[in-house]
Amino acid sequence: MKLKFLILAALSPIVAVAQKPNFTISGKIGNLNKPAKIYLDYGSDGSGKSDSCELVNGTFKFTGYIANIASGRMTLSREGIRDKEIYGSGGLGDVIYPSFGKENIQINSADSLYNAKWTGSKVYDESIAFIKAVGPPVMTIHHNANFILSHASPEQKKDTLFFKALDKQVNDMQASRRAKILEFAGKNPNSYFAMHSLPEANYRNKPEVILEVFNKMSEKLRLSYDGQSLYKLLNADKVTALGSVAPNFTQKDPNGKAVSLSDYKGKYVLVEFWASWCSPCRAESPNLLKQYAAYKDKGFEILGVSVDSDKAKWLEAIKKDGLTWTQVSDLKGWESEARKVYGISGVPANFLISPDGKIIGAHLMGEVLNKKLNELLN
Repeated sequence: MKLKFLILAALSPIVAVAQKPNFTISGKIGNLNKPAKIYLDYGSDGSGKSDSCELVNGTFKFTGYIANIASGRMTLSREGIRDKEIYGSGGLGDVIYPSFGKENIQINSADSLYNAKWTGSKVYDESIAFIKAVGPPVMTIHHNANFILSHASPEQKKDTLFFKALDKQVNDMQASRRAKILEFAGKNPNSYFAMHSLPEANYRNKPEVILEVFNKMSEKLRLSYDGQSLYKLLNADKVTALGSVAPNFTQKDPNGKAVSLSDYKGKYVLVEFWASWCSPCRAESPNLLKQYAAYKDKGFEILGVSVDSDKAKWLEAIKKDGLTWTQVSDLKGWESEARKVYGISGVPANFLISPDGKIIGAHLMGEVLNKKLNELLN
């Protein structure tokens, strides 16, 4: 049994315009050779790239262009299979999530990326100082929890109380981090990492609480890409309040056909935000299939909106889960325009819209959704 956690943010690089390289990341991890590979996914100001490099006696080198400070994901796979390391390792893969700037960076380790030492990056050093102040990132919290789980005794793995205690520990650590992010941002109005992390603090906080802190940040940060994205997110609650007209959007289905939310006027429609990499989203699929079969002939539709960036993974998930309703995506990952309009800070998330186009429910899952549909359509 593996713990499943809600992922609040996703690293989803999209195609970047070719630019003159302004950073390098090179290093040595042990003495590994082919088929071992290191993968680098990184994003900056809404654009990014995926790259890979085969290890030669442990050495590797990446070069690229970033518009601003980058958020990255580095993966070391001794088999040369990135996704297996990220998704198929029970949360214990050799994967790290560094931030870096327009710098010449060196990484060295005798055995793994996870234990690697970084030199030559002021941005990375600042990110580590930020982590020390507010607590470990969500991915690190999950990694550590899965490590505890993997070393649990057979008796513990059968003990419901053990899982509840571990789950509580994870939730408490995440809540503590969110509170400390707000505190740190209030005291450090010029901190890039404070602004970059405020969307995480928005989870389970009222938008006005985050806005109060946001308004005290420096003008440069408020007008930055991250600042403007957060501002739209914080004001989305007003746009998507119950009873308001659902914002229209248009995205393409797997065949490239443009589909608009307005096409569904006259029906109850569940706008379901999800992603192929989101375990809780996929876990809800059987229930959605059941509800769709029960009500599709009574004026009910589902419009799946994916925040994937990898089309192949998106299509594979649709096929594997047997999803029969319309699916759309702009394949911009977490930069999805529909996600921004609706202010989604995590997936799964959904909005139930009435035949006259008004929002009558939000974030309805499992039996809560089933009960609502039963009231409306039976």
